[in-house]
Amino acid sequence: MNARAEPQLLSKLSNSHLDALEEETIFILREVAAAFERPALLFSGGKDSLVMLKCAEKAFGVGRIPYPLLMIDTGHNFHEVTDFRDLRAKELGAELIVRNVEDSMKRGTVRLAHPGESRNVHQSVTLLEAIDEFRFDALIGGARRDEEKARAKERIFSHRDSFGQWQPKAQRPELWTLFNTRLQPGEHFRVFPISNWTELDVWQYIEREAIALPSLYYAHQRKVVERNGLLVPVTELTPARDGEEVVEKTVRFRTVGDITCTCPVDSPAATAAEIVIETLAADVSERGATRMDDKTSDASMEKRKKDGYF
Repeated sequence: MNARAEPQLLSKLSNSHLDALEEETIFILREVAAAFERPALLFSGGKDSLVMLKCAEKAFGVGRIPYPLLMIDTGHNFHEVTDFRDLRAKELGAELIVRNVEDSMKRGTVRLAHPGESRNVHQSVTLLEAIDEFRFDALIGGARRDEEKARAKERIFSHRDSFGQWQPKAQRPELWTLFNTRLQPGEHFRVFPISNWTELDVWQYIEREAIALPSLYYAHQRKVVERNGLLVPVTELTPARDGEEVVEKTVRFRTVGDITCTCPVDSPAATAAEIVIETLAADVSERGATRMDDKTSDASMEKRKKDGYF
């Protein structure tokens, strides 16, 4: 094979792989629309939900997505992400429903152990309240199996009982892409159309489709402190502690979420193509490298999922 032909072959292989993932995602999104009466797409404004939204746009057309977008807002999200969320929903003509953890706190259904506690883990309460309010029978999420070991146990159609809980040993088989969507009253499904994607797939797809993202995903200057092996952004919610040195670094976020538990990584990557190259060399998952709340067993992903988390 000559040097000129090799990049062309690699490009064809990459596109073929992305085409297959896209087709699977579109198929699942259409299956949800056909199988459920009141589905919703969980939309945070993050890269994974934006990839899902792009596939939904291809599946149904702009302005024709047959289910609303739902976000559970902790009140501590990056404004760059929530502003982008609102803009993208408006561009697509999609219905956007936002429910706030702060409202659950006012109702007394969420109680923080102390004022500085992260609200991220408490999103499950607000989510279950939204499910009850709108009687959703399926929620489409952007979780991927490569993110975390508990998420690797998920089926694409993940059954939740009448308490909104996930029982990993009671999941239904999904042989030959056949999905059992039967529900009892009060039960619902969490559906994960990009389960089989990896972080690399996501970034290759973002590059290929020229998907716009919040600016936080690309290299920018930010004040941070080093804490427990992570770069913690210095904000009003996450101030520097006594003895910590505040430095300004060129960073980007591999994943975005609640400010109190999401950390950037040291990176000069300013384009999707550059992030693809960085991701190829990464040896730590995006959650392992950037999420403070995944470091403690009390807040483990599996425990949270059993309690109704995404």
